[in-house]
Amino acid sequence: MNKKYSFIGIAFIILLFGIYTVPKVVDRFKDSDLVKFNKVPSFEFTNQEGKTITNKNFEGKVHVVEFFFSTCPTICPIMNQKMLTIQDEFFGNPNFGIASISITPEIDTPEVLKEYAKSNGITHKNWHLLTGKNDDVVYALSNKGFKLYAGKGDEEHGGFEHSGLFALVDKDGYIRSRKDEYGNPIMYYRAIEEQTFPDQIKELKEDIKTLLNE
Repeated sequence: MNKKYSFIGIAFIILLFGIYTVPKVVDRFKDSDLVKFNKVPSFEFTNQEGKTITNKNFEGKVHVVEFFFSTCPTICPIMNQKMLTIQDEFFGNPNFGIASISITPEIDTPEVLKEYAKSNGITHKNWHLLTGKNDDVVYALSNKGFKLYAGKGDEEHGGFEHSGLFALVDKDGYIRSRKDEYGNPIMYYRAIEEQTFPDQIKELKEDIKTLLNE
């Protein structure tokens, strides 16, 4: 009889240990689940309201970065629709933001971007449509800073090309991403379906929530 109670006592201790330690193990997994890459370089642009916006405006905020242009006839409208669902998911959250950086600053003046925002339902106060003085600065930020391609392209693409990917940035300014099913970091999230590969908007939303809770 005493041996029976001893087994019960041991089982109870193991149960308590599990209840105490498992959440901590899960927390450690969550903290390290999203891979950290390089820090976003400094930048300074003008938004659709004519205000100067720098990377410091996004400090303390989880944010998504894309490169686009208002006259893009191909992937930009699709990317915008996907980004709108992200806006809606985190609407009113002061700790979340979006940076949409134009690769055609000579076309996308603040006035043009303000009209673009109005026409496309962009209303989150931390969603900044950004334009600069020349495209060299933007290309350097895109190609070297974020390693997301942007450049001149075919006329059928509006004369310019850019990636159909979204970058996720944490509160400290580091690019973050999850791993694929093989354990490899994806680095960026697909906004566009590519052949047999679906978009990764659902995964992006999940990872935004993870970073907001960090």
